[in-house]
Amino acid sequence: MKQVLMLFVLCAAIAGQSVWAQPTTNKKKLVYQLNIKQNIMPKTWRDTQHAFAEADSLNADLLLIHMNTYGGTVLDADSIRTKILNSPIPVYVFIDNNAASAGALISIACDSIYMRKGGSIGAATVVNQTGEKMPDKYQSYMRSIMRATAESHGGDTIISGQDTTFRWFRDPKIAEAMVDERVYIAGITDTGKVLTFTPAEAIKHGYCEGTAESIPEVLRKIGVEEYEIVEYQPSFIEKIIGFLVNPIVSGLLIMAIIGGIYFELQTPGIGFPLGLAIVAAVAYFAPLYLEGLAANWEILLFIIGLILIAIEIFVLPGFGIAGMLGILFTFTGLVLSLVENVVFNFENVKPDKILTAMTTVIVALFAGFLASLFLSKELFTAESGVFRNLSLHETQEKERGFVGVDTQIKSLQGKSGVAYTVLRPSGKVQIEGKIYDAVSNLGMIDKGEEIVVVKDEAAQLYVEKMHA
Repeated sequence: MKQVLMLFVLCAAIAGQSVWAQPTTNKKKLVYQLNIKQNIMPKTWRDTQHAFAEADSLNADLLLIHMNTYGGTVLDADSIRTKILNSPIPVYVFIDNNAASAGALISIACDSIYMRKGGSIGAATVVNQTGEKMPDKYQSYMRSIMRATAESHGGDTIISGQDTTFRWFRDPKIAEAMVDERVYIAGITDTGKVLTFTPAEAIKHGYCEGTAESIPEVLRKIGVEEYEIVEYQPSFIEKIIGFLVNPIVSGLLIMAIIGGIYFELQTPGIGFPLGLAIVAAVAYFAPLYLEGLAANWEILLFIIGLILIAIEIFVLPGFGIAGMLGILFTFTGLVLSLVENVVFNFENVKPDKILTAMTTVIVALFAGFLASLFLSKELFTAESGVFRNLSLHETQEKERGFVGVDTQIKSLQGKSGVAYTVLRPSGKVQIEGKIYDAVSNLGMIDKGEEIVVVKDEAAQLYVEKMHA
């Protein structure tokens, strides 16, 4: 008996020694936090991509989404939920009041859902920007991705006697009921009402793991006591994009585009003003393109408009169809780039959005034109103007030997000749064996056609076709 007792004590001592010899492993968990507290939009999807990439590079132990949203675009929400489902890092969501529509889809994709008391999740019917329900083809797509997202979490096979049943962790039918009011689930929802859960209802039916009032409380409930939180912060570039899409900044950029083009036309050669206009155009369209507002065809429309205006100014006589189309295309490209639409489908665009975009562009164009006139005077003609040396300030008086009009031209009025080159409207004419610069007074004149000088102004001949 004594030997057995000694053996027992020895074993206990060895066991105790091995327990005390084990090192402590209370390592801090790295929690990466992504805030989604605005409407789901292309920017949200870009932020999500950056956040997941950074969380992966930091070897984060879990990713926590702090959510409070009423919804947004289905396309971007679907991209985010796919990113979550494919994430090797566990993803949790803390619903701080609202996870409606697109927010509900993203939340259901997460591994665990925690909600603040008084919050809600659901109401995922697809609507347009005026709040009207979209046709059933859109609802069918939303039902399928909601159902598939719920199914991705799997379930348990329950064996009871001879019966075997499968129970989903998150019932796909409930997910469908959040989209379609026609889905009926006994004891949960009535036909004719889209399903939205309170925290207690979500917990009861498997769509929430618990309630919490803060992120630290969420972490305690999932068993994380020692942790470090790294919160996603938009990069400098993202902040610049957010700044540039501000309507006021967009208006200033339009003013810079117009001002740059105006000054370029006032100065010889190609220089700084044109460069300024190009930079302003890139700064105007690039962030709108990244935000999903400006499409390729809208940018192309703007460029075509500028080309038509240039053709009207430098190639064609007078001001006609090319100039008017150029102005129309340029204006339309600027306006539509501020409005989210699918090609020419404006069914889901609110009238006030179009009105705001038009007002922004019109005010900016008008202000840009006035500012260009004012600055051209201040910069080029004022005594303190930065570019005053590029313009002529001396008065060329006749007493000092300056002659502004060629007296020989005065004697040519009424004389005839031929078009030495094509006049459209300017070109050269040959009169009495000499070549002169001339402008067609009416329409284009082909090379070789007979002309007559009808007038001269400021040392410039004006000619017309010789009538039979």
